[in-house]
Amino acid sequence: MFAIHTLQVLKRTPARLPVRHYTQYLKEHAYINGAWVSAKDGNTFTVKNPATGEELGRVADLGVAETQDAIQKAYDAFYTWRDTSAKERCEILKKMFALMMQNQDDLAKLMTAEQGKPLAEAKGEIMYAASFYEWFAEEAKRTYGDVSPAMTGKRGITIRQPVGVAGMITPWNFPSGMITRKLGAALAAGCTAVIKPAEDTPYSALALAMIAEEAGLPAGCMNIVTSSRENTPAVGKVICESPLVAKISFTGSTATGKILLKQAASTVKRVSMELGGNAPFLVFDSADVDTAVAGAVLAKFRNMGQTCVCANRILVQDGIYDEFSKKMAVAVEKFVVGNGMEAGVTQGPLINDKAVQKVENQVKDAVALGAKVLIGGKRHELGHSFFEPTVLADVPKEALACREETFGPMAPLIRFKTEEEAVAIANACNVGLAGYFCSNDISQIWRVAEKLEVGLVGVNESIISAETTPFGGVKETGMGREGGKYGIDEYLQYKYICFGNI
Repeated sequence: MFAIHTLQVLKRTPARLPVRHYTQYLKEHAYINGAWVSAKDGNTFTVKNPATGEELGRVADLGVAETQDAIQKAYDAFYTWRDTSAKERCEILKKMFALMMQNQDDLAKLMTAEQGKPLAEAKGEIMYAASFYEWFAEEAKRTYGDVSPAMTGKRGITIRQPVGVAGMITPWNFPSGMITRKLGAALAAGCTAVIKPAEDTPYSALALAMIAEEAGLPAGCMNIVTSSRENTPAVGKVICESPLVAKISFTGSTATGKILLKQAASTVKRVSMELGGNAPFLVFDSADVDTAVAGAVLAKFRNMGQTCVCANRILVQDGIYDEFSKKMAVAVEKFVVGNGMEAGVTQGPLINDKAVQKVENQVKDAVALGAKVLIGGKRHELGHSFFEPTVLADVPKEALACREETFGPMAPLIRFKTEEEAVAIANACNVGLAGYFCSNDISQIWRVAEKLEVGLVGVNESIISAETTPFGGVKETGMGREGGKYGIDEYLQYKYICFGNI
């Protein structure tokens, strides 16, 4: 039998300060061709603090006409930016990195205000985001070509050139990191960009534009098109279908990604897509249980479970299942839920009520199918978009929590008997971004790492993404890679030049 744990609630006075109190990097206009602009019709949309439900401010709500203007300006700027030297691009990116790190606290507070993650996590994201500027600053100088084997009377070389204007559509869960991971590579390659940030978190994107402007990035190289949820489909369609845009990079849901792929196909664009995940976390009998629990807690509950690489299904082998379950519930019991601005808070709110409803529905479904609630399981008494960090035991494989990405603070535990069974369960989904497992059997480590149908594998490790490594998935998770030495390839094309009569 499992003990049912109760979350300790610390009642706190919510931080209710105006967003301007948090940071000097605050803009409520879109950014096109080096100018801060309003919507042509003067419309704005509201941005709310998910921890309090209060309005943070109102941001320019751009539409089709303004988006077309941003694309044209990026297209015009491309023909100058592509001809800058790699060293010039490197120096500007390094300045952007330095400015982000110098203003890490300000940028983190702004992020917490609009996204909700605890301030410590926001600071971590700013560091992570800045690292891509630093990394790709150096990669700008490494876009090498090739010399082909000599042909009679001819010589051939292959060079790499920037593809052109890159359209970037980014999510709210990492409002800085998902922009810099794309933009750093694009700028390093010599491309310009039109960025459509998520309507829930536009302030972080606009702050990055302020950083770029301060670093001396030329006008038109980085353009930020802000729009409401209502205008977003039309804006995205323009970006995807414009003949002036050569490349689309999107991070978001698989369903939306499929729509954008169809739109981008109309002009045969280069695309990279980082879409949904349903990450398995496997714990084998040979694993150290305490290490596995700590890793599972981190992989599941970071950013309140709102990451594409979150452990969505936690599979534990029969021999250690009971011990693992009890220890995980105890670990989750120690979380402090509250406003991310407050000291000591480890779990903030979800982004909005729709996200809360999804977690709530998955918990109810699992319990109806026989799962047991070890801790949490319902909306938090703080209200708004808070949900109790939750651990469910004995979750059946047919439960929604195992078949759909949760994107929230709920960990379903699934029992398995053999390695083959665990791998089969892990791979039984149509997406494959991240996968994790804990084992101290070296032969098993090799077997499982190679058999998991994912793009990223964490072996006895839960934090696996870095600027130096490729990020991306398989199956319906998408295509392309970001980060590492491969990230810049998404923004370059090859050109073969043949010299004759030699």
